[in-house]
Amino acid sequence: MIFDTIIIGAGPAGASAAIYAARAGLSVRWLDNRFIPGGQISDSSCVDNYPGLPGISGADLGEAMAKHAANFSMEPVREKVLKLAFNNEDKTWSVHTKKNDYQARTIIYAAGAAHRRLNIPGEEELSGSGVSYCASCDGAFFKGQDTVVIGGGNTACEDALFLTKLCRKVYLVHRRDELRADRILQELVKKTDNLEIIWNHIPEKIEGDTCVTGLGIKSTMPHAAEEQAARIIEASGVFIAVGMVPNSALLSGIASLDETGYVIAGEDCAASAPGLFAAGDVRTKPLRQIVTAVADGANAVTSVQKYLHETGNSAQNK
Repeated sequence: MIFDTIIIGAGPAGASAAIYAARAGLSVRWLDNRFIPGGQISDSSCVDNYPGLPGISGADLGEAMAKHAANFSMEPVREKVLKLAFNNEDKTWSVHTKKNDYQARTIIYAAGAAHRRLNIPGEEELSGSGVSYCASCDGAFFKGQDTVVIGGGNTACEDALFLTKLCRKVYLVHRRDELRADRILQELVKKTDNLEIIWNHIPEKIEGDTCVTGLGIKSTMPHAAEEQAARIIEASGVFIAVGMVPNSALLSGIASLDETGYVIAGEDCAASAPGLFAAGDVRTKPLRQIVTAVADGANAVTSVQKYLHETGNSAQNK
């Protein structure tokens, strides 16, 4: 069987695409390598910025999206995709997994992106209990408290400035003696009263048992004074902003990627390869949030329908 589309990924973008594809009457195979629905959001203890569902847990939101898709008989097949290939002769895609080979006229690639991890003690254990990778998602939970942001780029500075409007004190820990962020952001950071930059330090350990109580840091300077070489910043929240890693390795050599690995695609989600559409956090976009991922899923299906109509290649036309 040749499917109209194969959706790869079962986060918000993939779930949205599955729902819209089912409603459009497309023949679909939905693939995901995780056994818990929701993608990244399943790791969030509380989602407070998704319209209509304030305070819902990420796991519950992911489950709700999966159930919505299941109402249309759409459920992901739990298989890891190993390889994608476009067949020039018949203009179809081949999708190879460990168990099966599939063919489709289009691909909706919604594999997402992963937050770059520090891989220090306490990070994994306290994720969702004071450790966060999204200030705009979780900052409100730390109102009036002390927090730490780790990083030195635009995202770190934007997160730190965002948190200063909510938190009593914000520390920005950076491993170098100058920030990498845009100049205007650097100036804002340096003149914000309740924001303190801790230069030339790296995080060593996130402190706490059931929730974050502080961050252990160490100086990168070879001759730092003993009291500055290693210390603990007392804080109830640690925000890690050291970059994202798009899950785009499967598209290397197939579609155009930007310098950081994101799939180059606009609001219509069309990538550079024919019949390939990138949706959600894996594509180039200014804002990566649940609401934009869900929108991408809908837009991708609309683009798939248009592509199938223009090529006359839909199963509905057979």
